[in-house]
Amino acid sequence: MYDLAAMAAWIEFGVRWLHVITAIAWIGSSFYFIALDLGLHRDRNLASGADGEEWQVHGGGFYHIQKYLVAPDNMPDGLIWHKWQSYWTWISGFILLVLVYYLGAEFYLIDPAVLDIGASQAIVISLASLAFGWIVYTTLCRIFVDANQTTLMLALFAVLVGMSWFYTQVFTGRAAMLHLGAFTATIMSANVFMVIIPNQKIVVDDLINGRTPDAKYGKIAKQRSTHNNYLTLPVIFLMLSNHYPLAFATGNTWIIASLVFLMGVTIRHYFNSMHARQGNPHWTWAVTALIFIVIMWLSVAPMRGSDEPEEATGPALRFAQAEGFEDVHDIVLGRCSMCHAAEPVWEGLLWPPGGVRLETENQIARQARDIYLQAGLSHAMPPANLSWITSEERAQIVAWYRAATGG
Repeated sequence: MYDLAAMAAWIEFGVRWLHVITAIAWIGSSFYFIALDLGLHRDRNLASGADGEEWQVHGGGFYHIQKYLVAPDNMPDGLIWHKWQSYWTWISGFILLVLVYYLGAEFYLIDPAVLDIGASQAIVISLASLAFGWIVYTTLCRIFVDANQTTLMLALFAVLVGMSWFYTQVFTGRAAMLHLGAFTATIMSANVFMVIIPNQKIVVDDLINGRTPDAKYGKIAKQRSTHNNYLTLPVIFLMLSNHYPLAFATGNTWIIASLVFLMGVTIRHYFNSMHARQGNPHWTWAVTALIFIVIMWLSVAPMRGSDEPEEATGPALRFAQAEGFEDVHDIVLGRCSMCHAAEPVWEGLLWPPGGVRLETENQIARQARDIYLQAGLSHAMPPANLSWITSEERAQIVAWYRAATGG
């Protein structure tokens, strides 16, 4: 029978691959159309009645692009809808959330030292927070649709800061960062699914039925598209953060996450200004660098303390009581804990790689699946086998894990 843990790891890898591919497609098209819209020449009296035009060259060919402020006189054939990139980015991301954080809630989502809750409670909080984000955001947009958009962005930033703090009071640091990214990405994808595409369909329906489309639908869609443009870079940072303990495992995680959104604004402001031919505000790079330096400074604060017990409890208890754990415990302490410790003794390491500590029975038992996959089935750990773990020791890890899981 094929190893279920290995199969699950490959499924997770496949879904992550899909997620990255669709995210690249979505982000690429989003950045392209924002740059295109800002760079249109609107000072030309076009016979077609279009609002603006631009000539581009790519791949050995020339492209003549025109944008209509509301819609053309007649419905064009072969209209391309840019939506599935967004939909599948969110769908694949949510599947990953389920595979990693919901099915592995006891190990990746819940930290008893932060909030001692059950897996079902944590999952409900996760799902409710994503729904809450969309409701609050879209309500703010409706309130401020005709107001100064800077005011709306400040209100949205306040919500994001509040959620940054909230997630760090409920979940593990890694899950907190990931959830803030999911929270933001849900808003972005819902913008496409709930507002931008429906508004475009209203315009198309009006064209088909000989009615003059209302310009308000385009205005609302552009508002949401602009928000997505500014939120994209922070979401990418938050999704990558789970690989960097200095981002997710410090006492200032929520402040770091909040500052990331400001960097997203400053970076996008530069490119948006440049594409709109409104100059090159180089000051934005100085501000971005300053914010990043502040983030680096905040990250060196002591990592979040943990009151977790030395001996295994809860779901980890099954692995600690399985046959062979005593031997595996000694193997991990001898081959892994010089790096995976609160204060690593390996030269050049300031923090345990991936934020993973393997010093106590509880910590080792909680990381059973990763130890099995990375040091048992594969030779990923230790890197380059620097601690000289033997084939026999790897076999002991495999036997222990399978004894605990009945595999």
